[in-house]
Amino acid sequence: MRTIWNGSITFGLVNIPVGLALATKPAARQSDVSFRTLHRECGTPIKQKRWCPIHEREVPQDEIVKGWEVSKGEFVFVEDADLEAIMQHDDSRAIEITQFVALDQVDPVYFDRTYYLAPASASAQRRPYVLLLRALQESGMGAVGRFVLRGQENLCLIRPRGDALALETLFVAEDVRSQVEVEEAVGDTEVKEAELDLARQIIDSLAGDFDPGELESEYRRDLRVMLEAKLAGEEIKRPEPVAETPVVDLMEALRQSVTEAQGRKAPSANGKKAARPSGTQKRAAAAKK
Repeated sequence: MRTIWNGSITFGLVNIPVGLALATKPAARQSDVSFRTLHRECGTPIKQKRWCPIHEREVPQDEIVKGWEVSKGEFVFVEDADLEAIMQHDDSRAIEITQFVALDQVDPVYFDRTYYLAPASASAQRRPYVLLLRALQESGMGAVGRFVLRGQENLCLIRPRGDALALETLFVAEDVRSQVEVEEAVGDTEVKEAELDLARQIIDSLAGDFDPGELESEYRRDLRVMLEAKLAGEEIKRPEPVAETPVVDLMEALRQSVTEAQGRKAPSANGKKAARPSGTQKRAAAAKK
């Protein structure tokens, strides 16, 4: 496994050699297709210029400086040297564990990015890695710590993921927005027992085991199909908008949802669940009506 950082996990006098590897692809947060901005008339890629409207000229890189806007139009200059002065120059290359916590106490909203922790290649050095892994698996605990990556301090949570250790970089508390407004909005709202019963039926009808293989982006799939069609010179037809009849009555909406969910749960002739139609298939079927 290719690692981007090599160091060790430390707690007390224990030292565990590890490597840090990305668990997701670099472009995982966006589509796997990227676009360039072109001039429609000639198809030439557009160049972005650093333009100063005061001097009416392009500004070279050596005249660029960062600025912190303290009020409208007023800035404090910040030089690269200023930022370097406060960067963490920690050369210990250690993930320092400061606390062990129950994993069910850590809300995933604090998770930023996931990495795998790869053990050392030497058999003797892998024993403490496996020891920590088994201890966390049996206790249901995770390890909270901090480390420095590319000069920046990161808070993290180490947790077992199968038979491997995963590291989640964490957002700090001030970066996570409060949910108080949402809780206040729903706090005084009551639902009927009959409505709750129907909601439970929908959940039961759609209940199943989580399968990561079923996580597919319909947008990515449809985007590839559309691009291949344009490359082949085919005309892309825009689907007609489908007018949906709103269901005002909550009970009726729940009943219809139960019927639909049970239909999707029912096995097909080959013994498999009926496949869920994609957004494109739904629009195409509606257009034929």
